[in-house]
Amino acid sequence: MAEDLVLDTAIRDWVLIPLSVVMVLIGVLRHFVSKLMRTSSQLPDPKIVKEGQVIIRARNLRAAANFIPLKSFRARKVYYSNEENGLLFVPKGQAQNAQAQMFSDPNMAMDMMKKNLSMIIPQTLTFAWVNFFFSGFVAAKIPFPLTQRFRSMLQNGIDLSTVDVSYVSSRSWYFLNLFGLRGLFSLILGEENATDDTQRMMQMGGFGFDPSKSLSAEKDGLDILQHEWALPKFEQRAETVLRKLVS
Repeated sequence: MAEDLVLDTAIRDWVLIPLSVVMVLIGVLRHFVSKLMRTSSQLPDPKIVKEGQVIIRARNLRAAANFIPLKSFRARKVYYSNEENGLLFVPKGQAQNAQAQMFSDPNMAMDMMKKNLSMIIPQTLTFAWVNFFFSGFVAAKIPFPLTQRFRSMLQNGIDLSTVDVSYVSSRSWYFLNLFGLRGLFSLILGEENATDDTQRMMQMGGFGFDPSKSLSAEKDGLDILQHEWALPKFEQRAETVLRKLVS
């Protein structure tokens, strides 16, 4: 049976609160350091912005295709996927290699390296600090019961199977703050801040992204889409719902 622990108030004052405050301060410091390390702001490529907006508009058309008449849908479909001058049509000779284009610009590669360093170095130092000074502490307790699947996530660094799963170790508290403070940073620093590690990892995973492939994928999705106008059926649906409510 799991044992109930009585947490000392000194752990709250010297482990839980300092760790949370340090994580917030490091996040704010990372944001401003990333802004200082950023090179002179350059205007984005108009072609890339245009292609991104075209992809968004094509996705909106596919999502709301059934809410416009068939004639309007066909006109928009030709406008986007026409083989001669459609916005989504990319000739084979004009497809660009995104990796070659990125490496050809030294400023872009340098900015990517600076962003990665500003993410990796503070996380490594902070984790080493937490692991050295606060390893083995039970820092907090979650006020609701959890299953055994959460033990490895909430009790990292504590090898005691008799402790209830709701107790959180100091190392796990570090990871919870690392990935759980994005909402606070968005409130303090704005939506587009430099502390969003998840978004930065996605950018690292999408290194060398080719927009021409997205245009071709949207064109294929739009070509195979079958139109079925949903507005004429709304009266029948409303009548069915009203009959159910009345009866």
